[in-house]
Amino acid sequence: MNDTEWLADEFEGHRSHLRAVAYRMLGSLTEADDAVQEAWIRLNRSDAAEVRNLGGWLTTVVGRVCLDMLRSRTSRREEPLDVHVPDPIVAPADGVDPEQEAMLADSVGLALQVVLDTLTPAERLAFVLHDMFALPFDDIAPIVGRAPGATRQLASRARRRIQGGAPAPDRDLARQREVVEAFLAASRGGDFEALVALLDPDVVLRADYGAAPFDVARLVRGAEAVARQALMFSKMAQYARPALVNGAMGVINIPPSGQLYGVMGMTVVDGRIVAIDILADPERLASLDVSDFIADLPD
Repeated sequence: MNDTEWLADEFEGHRSHLRAVAYRMLGSLTEADDAVQEAWIRLNRSDAAEVRNLGGWLTTVVGRVCLDMLRSRTSRREEPLDVHVPDPIVAPADGVDPEQEAMLADSVGLALQVVLDTLTPAERLAFVLHDMFALPFDDIAPIVGRAPGATRQLASRARRRIQGGAPAPDRDLARQREVVEAFLAASRGGDFEALVALLDPDVVLRADYGAAPFDVARLVRGAEAVARQALMFSKMAQYARPALVNGAMGVINIPPSGQLYGVMGMTVVDGRIVAIDILADPERLASLDVSDFIADLPD
């Protein structure tokens, strides 16, 4: 094995971790792959023999790349997005592909990813690298151009905003599934009262339809309003099935044709749904791999 092959082999050993870091930073699977590829390019341009901790070095490189991408994204955005739901990571409800384990670790749900999108780029980097991946503040500080103490404050501010906006879901997936299946049954049956009973009084529904000109609400608050919204799409509920969405139980909507109509992430706390995040952007849905689900579709 020559030096290039050895370096490529070492890099592949870190790829899943780097992609998980980039996804949590960017909320986009495509951009996460771009960031990881850029890290590989920079590794090839560097003197790898001088790198003592390759995993740590690559993590900081991906952090720098993602920070630049976030800053560029912010500068290009002339108007705030109406509702943006990050790319979901979808897996069958009854099992997770081993390659997805790094991406699904710690159950970083869509609701948390939505809140991460509200942070400044520096806050997001400090929180993700420290709180999610245990990188010391001394290593993060040079990336954001701050002193370690100031970097610690960035993460602290991010942590407060996340605690207030993204409640921790129930850890019991079986219990989550019971709630999700009850929600689907009530939607299919048009049972308004049952839907309301499954929803937290302050539940928030966010729906991202992309540029599609759908005349429907994209942000809905309150149990009764969300239940009415669910009843509007009760006919589509016949094609819905439970799925793992970012490590928590959610819903994938896919008819026998195999065309993905939507992915719904749900946050269940104390047996009630407190957040529903829906991606229904046809362009972004087309890029998701749902082959595991298509294989199980009825004829």
